[in-house]
Amino acid sequence: MSKSEVYSWRVSPELKSALEEAARAEQTTVSKLLDGIVATWLEQTDPQGEEAAIQHRLHREAARTFGKIRGGDPRRSERARDLVKKKLAGRRAG
Repeated sequence: MSKSEVYSWRVSPELKSALEEAARAEQTTVSKLLDGIVATWLEQTDPQGEEAAIQHRLHREAARTFGKIRGGDPRRSERARDLVKKKLAGRRAG
């Protein structure tokens, strides 16, 4: 993943020291450590997660109604080509 954005904030000297120590222990950079921490936090506290669950439920419920529209001719879709030709011929004649 290429990174192009920069985000900076101030931290206490103690927090900075703890981050550097943790990065050394993980054999990584502070930047990569913070990237992982933030990604994990976002996954766990994803505000879209609840919305995604709601949307999934709504789509599932809506899908139960697909194909339930009824017409008088159960074979209408099979005869669609003929019906369109007939309708067009009627327009040309009129």
